[in-house]
Amino acid sequence: MKKIFFLLLIGFSVEAQQLTPLTVEKIMRDPKWIGTAPSNFFWSEDGKEIYFQWNPEKLPGDSLYKVSTTNLSPVKVTAAERRKLPSVFGQYNQARTKKVYEKNGDIFLLDIPSNKIIQITNSVERESNPTFSFDEKKVLFLLSSNLFSWDTGSGSFTQLTDFRKGIKKADPKLSEQEKWLKTDQLAYMQILKERNANKKLSEKNQKADKPKRPKEIYLDDKTADNIQLSPDEKFITYRVSKNASPKNTIVPNYVTESGFTEDISSRTKVGATQNAQELYVYDIAKDTVLAVKTDQITGIFESPEFKKDYPSKAAKPEKDKKESKPQPRTVIFQNLVWSDDGKNNVLSIRSQDNKDRWIMSLDVPTQKLKLLDRQHDDAWIGGPGTGGFFAGTNIGWVNNQTVWFHSEETGYSHLYTVDVTSGKKTALTSGKYEVQQAQPSKDKKYFYLITNEVHPGEKQFYKLPTTGGKAEKVTSMTGAHEVLLSPDEKWIAYRYSYSNKPWELFLQENKVNAKPQSITNSLTAEFKSYSWRDPEVTTFKARDGVDIYTRIFKPANPNGAAVVFVHGAGYLQNAHKWWSSYFREYMFHNLLVDKGYTVLDMDYRASAGYGRDCRTGIYRFMGGKDLTDHVDGAKWLVDNYKIDPKRIGIYGGSYGGFITLMAMFTTPDVFAAGAALRPVTDWAHYNHPYTANILNEPFADSIAYVKSSPLYHAEGLKGHLLICHGMVDTNVHFQDAVRLSQRLIELGKDNWELAPYPMEDHGFVEPSSWTDEYKRILKLFEDNLEK
Repeated sequence: MKKIFFLLLIGFSVEAQQLTPLTVEKIMRDPKWIGTAPSNFFWSEDGKEIYFQWNPEKLPGDSLYKVSTTNLSPVKVTAAERRKLPSVFGQYNQARTKKVYEKNGDIFLLDIPSNKIIQITNSVERESNPTFSFDEKKVLFLLSSNLFSWDTGSGSFTQLTDFRKGIKKADPKLSEQEKWLKTDQLAYMQILKERNANKKLSEKNQKADKPKRPKEIYLDDKTADNIQLSPDEKFITYRVSKNASPKNTIVPNYVTESGFTEDISSRTKVGATQNAQELYVYDIAKDTVLAVKTDQITGIFESPEFKKDYPSKAAKPEKDKKESKPQPRTVIFQNLVWSDDGKNNVLSIRSQDNKDRWIMSLDVPTQKLKLLDRQHDDAWIGGPGTGGFFAGTNIGWVNNQTVWFHSEETGYSHLYTVDVTSGKKTALTSGKYEVQQAQPSKDKKYFYLITNEVHPGEKQFYKLPTTGGKAEKVTSMTGAHEVLLSPDEKWIAYRYSYSNKPWELFLQENKVNAKPQSITNSLTAEFKSYSWRDPEVTTFKARDGVDIYTRIFKPANPNGAAVVFVHGAGYLQNAHKWWSSYFREYMFHNLLVDKGYTVLDMDYRASAGYGRDCRTGIYRFMGGKDLTDHVDGAKWLVDNYKIDPKRIGIYGGSYGGFITLMAMFTTPDVFAAGAALRPVTDWAHYNHPYTANILNEPFADSIAYVKSSPLYHAEGLKGHLLICHGMVDTNVHFQDAVRLSQRLIELGKDNWELAPYPMEDHGFVEPSSWTDEYKRILKLFEDNLEK
């Protein structure tokens, strides 16, 4: 029989189907036995070398390695060479011959052809966000939240803004009596009158001789960011945010060096007051500041659809209705992105409730906004490239009057252009797949894309003309590719992985059908000694007819029992064809299959990679379609894989722990046992950015929270439940497990247990904790799913 000598960091050793803790403990002392995948790779500025983090020597920390395009044998970079390297981040000039960047809080200018570096600043304070001015004669940067410039010719520094905290102190006001006395004195005392006149003249001369300084802008208790100089250098745009200062939660840390319980200040809870933002324009010549008004934005006064379920809250006395003026919804402003000729700009504006995203241009002199595109969703705006939670904003210019951006308006994130003059919008891609990443080529004739067009479980690299048409697939291997173009765009370096093959680094010419060249070989002999399974990626039909993608692990000798795994994060993909971030669970599944269990790992409703309707399928009801997908998956196993319906278990962490609780509480006859790891038990106690998108806010949509929170459904528990939770979890607080424990105690339930981990955060780091947790999960299933 096969023997698994090593099973990731959870460290199970299986021999004659028995767990051997002594071997587990031994393996836990060496967490790198699997091999360390290459990461954080980047190109040298001349495009001749690729640098990457790697650890083939199993040292305490990763080291920096490099290869050249002509020699793919990795060479370890010396500490001296590493320190001289410019930052990976920064901004290039138009010709890409110079780069300005921040490193260790100072600003540097790199001349790429000569590899000469000029250090612009050297101070204790941190300078940041360096960019070139539009004419490229200056380097702009931030210091103490103010904008400065450095002239590349003269080397002179200029302060461009003068933001100050607090309120400007007004001149002391004289009473009427004091005013009369002063006037009377100046009327009858000639010397006082002469001195006063001389004083005014002197002050006038001093003011005339004083150098031109930026306007003092007092922010009160607000902060300024997104500070940008316009291409004509006549205006400065900036965003002002008022910190709402909501109450933070406290996580007690019991096991400390001091011996005292110490408090960890953590996040707020959903529904806490959010920061308010405003956009301003500083006219340098006129020395004036004006606000950009949002009340003309299309749909800014629209009330969210869900509020129709609360008519009593909307109803107000007639007197109050007359006195109250409708207020525009609060919005979030992104940076202005200017066209290459400096004549046009574009910015993304989102409603704070995330139900609208507007692509707009700003006429800076008049502060007027012009609508280019509006995307609205009664649930929430999201998806790759749209700027939602888990998705960065991707926007730019194809030419001086054409903007490109992502939108989910068809149900999938695709690439669009819009003409800022005519307003004409064009779809460059379409279909039931996602454009997950996009960047234009340097000459802006092409887009380079990462999409899942071939299969939802693959990530492939494409080249698409900016005018639209058929995209060419450049990568070819089945799985996922994380691609980085060389500076001259002739080569691509990428990390690649497959379902049972961890990430490795490859080099390939940027051509269709070019041959991939392997750079790294990271896996240990121990890992290669076991035949890790390649799970089948397939689909089953949910009760509403939707195809649910899933990975199934099938044993050679099935024992009639099954385990359903629920991935975390909600908006995450795991039923795919690349190496999973849930590698511990993947290896645990191999162990379960060796023991005869069938394992199902699905991308339920709310998972990433399947478009808008899948993502928003849980709106206002978490534990609705996402749970019924798992129930339908269990039935599919019974119908197709001869699984005993009384011997199905379920487990998962974070969001997966939440679904496990909802499964055990609301569908107790489907799952005989469940392991809920670091689970959310009450969504009203989770964070705002994630939860408010899906369930709105507790005080505004209590119906959604009652339906979606396991705490309210705990009386339904029948099967055996294991809860595992780190006590210093700053993401899903241990308080969630404590509150649910109290509820289960009050209900008189005795078929559950809580395993606390005093020194673990949300993601466990200690091998001993992983070992303990997975021993408990395995025991739960063996005790309750055996015949």
